[in-house]
Amino acid sequence: MTAKRPEPVQVIKERRDKALNALVKGVPYISFLGIEFDRKGDELTAILPFSGRHIGNPVLPAFHGGVTASFLEVTSLIGLGWSILWEEIERGEVDPATITADSIPRQPKTIDFTVDYLRTGLPRDAYARARVNRSGRRYASVHVEAWQDNRNRPFAQATGHFLMPARD
Repeated sequence: MTAKRPEPVQVIKERRDKALNALVKGVPYISFLGIEFDRKGDELTAILPFSGRHIGNPVLPAFHGGVTASFLEVTSLIGLGWSILWEEIERGEVDPATITADSIPRQPKTIDFTVDYLRTGLPRDAYARARVNRSGRRYASVHVEAWQDNRNRPFAQATGHFLMPARD
């Protein structure tokens, strides 16, 4: 009996990246804002490349509060959705090779979302990471922080509560 050879790491990475890409493509607003995601293992960093259309106050100039809130909420939703999908992939319940933007599982829905604007979002790239505090069958709580030049100096943070989709 011959043992099954492990797959090359690059093949596994490509499948996981394809699954993440499908999850992100399932939310058209993400591409409208220009948000990208960088995956290292199960950790996601959202990246909002600077664009002049993100400026709300041209005198300062500063990020628009709505852009900031949207960036944080999208990061929370994708972070939560990815944590669920990642666990399903790791347990072998979902084959990442079969995931497309049309076949991703239903995503959580926002119950409430509270943003704290800590300082001015400057005209440069922004980054964010979400931390899932609790994820149960019906409810999830997520905290997210956004920063620009220094991760230890966030310019905004938020906490969101989400209704989890029914699983088949």
